[in-house]
Amino acid sequence: MSLLPTILLLLAALRILELAVARRNTRRLLAEGAIEAGSAHYPFIIALHAAWFLALLLSVPPGRAPQWPWLIFFLLLQPLRLWVISTLGRFWTTRVISLPGAPLIRRGPFRFLRHPNSLIVELEFITLPLAFGAPLLALIFGLANAVLIAWRIRIEDRLLAPRRG
Repeated sequence: MSLLPTILLLLAALRILELAVARRNTRRLLAEGAIEAGSAHYPFIIALHAAWFLALLLSVPPGRAPQWPWLIFFLLLQPLRLWVISTLGRFWTTRVISLPGAPLIRRGPFRFLRHPNSLIVELEFITLPLAFGAPLLALIFGLANAVLIAWRIRIEDRLLAPRRG
């Protein structure tokens, strides 16, 4: 098996695990009185992620060797994603959900950035295609993701504004 399908398979497995954790956290938070905002954007995010996986799988020639600096950069993003998820703990979801009265997380990567996961995902969408010589995919999916992330950040900032004081 060539390297890209292996990476995509491992990444898909990781994302499925993340979705299971997010779903569990979402159910628990909603049961505790949390509110969700902007659910209309969520299907677009899911569709974009699925299209990104599929586009990489179908458009990168089998056996194409990676450009190692880009691939290493992509691989270094993965512990950062896990850092975000572990920092948020039970509050981490893939949706925009807020539990009124809960303190905002200001430790871990949130000491440095308000939306670290958004930056990490954007960099993933760009670096993995570049690692396998697909700059057009990096451009298309990077721009599409940036538009969706901007939409999501506006929703999230409005929802969290009362808790930020």
